[in-house]
Amino acid sequence: MSDVTHRRTAALQLVRAAVRRSVAVPRSVAADAGAGAGRRSGPIVAIDGPSGSGKSTFADELAADWPGGRARLVRLDEVYPGWHGLAAAAGSLDRTLLAPHARGVPGGWRRWDWSEGRRAGAVVLPPGGPLILEGCGAFEAVTRRPGAVRVWLQAADDTRRLRALARDAGRFDPYWELWETEWRRYVRRVRPLRSADLVVTLPAVD
Repeated sequence: MSDVTHRRTAALQLVRAAVRRSVAVPRSVAADAGAGAGRRSGPIVAIDGPSGSGKSTFADELAADWPGGRARLVRLDEVYPGWHGLAAAAGSLDRTLLAPHARGVPGGWRRWDWSEGRRAGAVVLPPGGPLILEGCGAFEAVTRRPGAVRVWLQAADDTRRLRALARDAGRFDPYWELWETEWRRYVRRVRPLRSADLVVTLPAVD
């Protein structure tokens, strides 16, 4: 087993344990968020970290391994309104998806069409059941969700860049520095690492 696979497997086990604990505590969560809210919204896992740190792969594995395959995976890549939209997406997702779910009603978001550079169709999800939020800014999206489990992925800058640019076959290259600037602004503004329940570090590329 490679070091990367070993770290991911160990982290997935820790996330499962954290989710079980979060589900076992929702009385206090419900008291803060309103009677029954914890039961209506279901467990939430937020996976955050910079580009190229392994968030998408980790989220895929967590969703695939969720008991009964019931977890719904929400990628912030679908929500960002363009390359300057990190902060806007994180703020809107709580308002349009998580808050309605906490009230027991459907919620969702407007997808962003990256090829056309404009908003596309709406996505609506019914309440109940587990949610996995994956993407830069996910921790800010769950700021008002005290029961959420927060997983932070990180890697050396050179490793991240190599992974991210190879993954997108050149489409990301012109926007790397722009998105890194957006990311650094988010980190300075929110200090998201301080709220992480689990930190996973991807080994450097040789």
